[in-house]
Amino acid sequence: MSRKHAFQFLDLPRTMPQRIPVELRTSGDWGELYGKFGKEDAQFQAGRCLDCGNPYCSWKCPVHNAIPQWLQLVQENRIHEAATLCHSTNPLPEVCGRVCPQDRLCEGSCTLEEFGAVTIGAVEKYIVDTALATGWRPDLSAVEATGRRVAVIGAGPAGLACADKLAHAGVQAVVYDRYEQIGGLLQFGIPSFKLDKAVISRRRNVLEGMGVQFRLGVEIGRDISVDQLLAEYDAVFIGTGAYRYTDGGLLGQDLKGVLPALPFLVQNSRIVGGSDAHGRPIAGWEDQIALPDLEGKRVVVLGGGDTGMDCVRSAVRLGAAKVTCAYRRDEANMPGSAREVANAREEGVRFLFNRQPLSIEAGADDEVIGVMVVETQLGEPDAQGRRNAVPIDGSESLLEADVVIIAFGFSPSTPAWLAAHGVEAGQNGRIVAGGAGRLPFQTAHPRLFAGGDAVRGADLVVTAVAEGRDAAASIVQLVTA
Repeated sequence: MSRKHAFQFLDLPRTMPQRIPVELRTSGDWGELYGKFGKEDAQFQAGRCLDCGNPYCSWKCPVHNAIPQWLQLVQENRIHEAATLCHSTNPLPEVCGRVCPQDRLCEGSCTLEEFGAVTIGAVEKYIVDTALATGWRPDLSAVEATGRRVAVIGAGPAGLACADKLAHAGVQAVVYDRYEQIGGLLQFGIPSFKLDKAVISRRRNVLEGMGVQFRLGVEIGRDISVDQLLAEYDAVFIGTGAYRYTDGGLLGQDLKGVLPALPFLVQNSRIVGGSDAHGRPIAGWEDQIALPDLEGKRVVVLGGGDTGMDCVRSAVRLGAAKVTCAYRRDEANMPGSAREVANAREEGVRFLFNRQPLSIEAGADDEVIGVMVVETQLGEPDAQGRRNAVPIDGSESLLEADVVIIAFGFSPSTPAWLAAHGVEAGQNGRIVAGGAGRLPFQTAHPRLFAGGDAVRGADLVVTAVAEGRDAAASIVQLVTA
């Protein structure tokens, strides 16, 4: 399909794939919210692209996807070529097409944003799903094996991206992870209504077809030492993510009915989607909790990031009678995706902005009865440029709740076994990598590299993918020199 005329974007409005009706979502449907474009819809939406001379969409994308180019290939129905181009910049495009906050990245920077941005994420998902379903696979036929081997610690997005790019460079990648399935929080932390777990299983098959090997259920420092890895491999990449709970220090956070976000999401994921596409059970998580029955309960989620949105939308599907998200700043300063906020609102979630929690209140038998909050107003910017939430004296009130979920974010925790190898721990548990005299992502130990959330702190899936990809380039430079 070719473009009809220069103003086709006005004749063809922005559309998204069909969604699961809200009445099904609120009655417990955990399927992916958005369906898939067919060929015609994908071509129409791709045809809205202006192919502007300065593609802001590509610049805003952390992996700098060649978005206008693969949109053109979709119009021409050259889907396998489009998939190859997608993979040239992004080793996990079908994942990012589903979970990226496109409204804050590529689509938010689209020249047509005022008229309705091109539905870049949905077209990306169409490209890769269609190509894989019709037999496309990464072509490594021209890749010459280097004889080099690299261990990758962590099978999350950074580790998988690193392994992909190592394979493309002829370097054998062997990925270690302490759990029995790949994906990290893609598998265990992101609800299936955003990312069907069969997508992760399919990506594992693709990577194994490229020669990537997985050693799952193996914990570094317990089952095998870093010294053993350094003896066996030419280099090691560390992509251990960010799993340490951010403790808000609230009085009453140990009460019955108060849950940290990540164990809540993980345990619910294991119950709702307890097996992968091959029927294999999704294996354990050390932070298992007794998931409370939310049917008919009042649930309050503290925190306004994407994890908070995952929690409120999960609570809706678990039958909560009333779900409230309390956030200490206003909506404009909320870190969560605007699209996810809109979906949550449609599903009945109530948002209370400019509310800062002070304590969690107890009733009989030490069970939670609510959250004491204080109203706030925005003050001067903090060190990161975000305006501080300043409490308003005398504005305290009780937000009633039967269950409280704390979603204040996560931080990395530098593994203890790295200290013996001179690897530094930076602010808030982050591994120090890169800098003067080092390759990008290289730690103080010349053969240990690190990237993703373990280095930068909790961030987007796509930023972890970008860092795993780019760390692989540094590793290849070292081991093939």
